[in-house]
Amino acid sequence: MVSTISLADYLRKAGERLPNEAERVLKTLLENGSMNKEDLSLSARVKRAVLDHIIMQLYALGLVEISTEGKSKICSATRLGDEFYDLVKAG
Repeated sequence: MVSTISLADYLRKAGERLPNEAERVLKTLLENGSMNKEDLSLSARVKRAVLDHIIMQLYALGLVEISTEGKSKICSATRLGDEFYDLVKAG
């Protein structure tokens, strides 16, 4: 049987499964704008090896975008990421 839940409930459940550092990473992107992974790692106080894993989870949820500038990967929060952060922060 298929159950239906609202998007807000889905995002809350997804937020519960994310590592604690994911909120810091998303908050850093929302406050500072687009950043390369090295700067993001330092600003969000997340180890680089952990950051790569978190970024991929946030990307899979559509909360961040990743683009390439030269050899650097640039991460930025999406509009959904902004709404997700407000939802998780409020909840």
